[in-house]
Amino acid sequence: MVKLSDEMKTEFEKMKIFPLATASKDGVPNVIPIGMCFLQEDLETIWIVDNYFLKTKENIMANPKAAIYVWGPEINGCFQVKGDIEVVDSGEEYEAMRTMVKAKSDRFPAKLLMKMTITDVFECKSGEDAGKKLL
Repeated sequence: MVKLSDEMKTEFEKMKIFPLATASKDGVPNVIPIGMCFLQEDLETIWIVDNYFLKTKENIMANPKAAIYVWGPEINGCFQVKGDIEVVDSGEEYEAMRTMVKAKSDRFPAKLLMKMTITDVFECKSGEDAGKKLL
């Protein structure tokens, strides 16, 4: 497992919308914007909430890997987080996710918890270090 640095945590927490990339078993890519993406205290795990996933859910079920891009006007630098996804549909973490989502608004269905374990972090800004593995 890879643990984000405190600086990366600060930048992650500034994000409002995250691009989430997945791929089908056959390698067909899919990218969606997600708003419910939460870095956990261990800095190694990200909770991604499935409110309205279709292709994304199908992709994760067939190929449980994903990437999240952290960049925006309010962010210093940018980085890409890759990880393995575990689909959680019951239990303590699932219920904690649902409580958190429902506290924001009851209109969100909070169908599944997509629990990402961070495996790699890469540099995204242009220049000589573009694409360099950071963690």
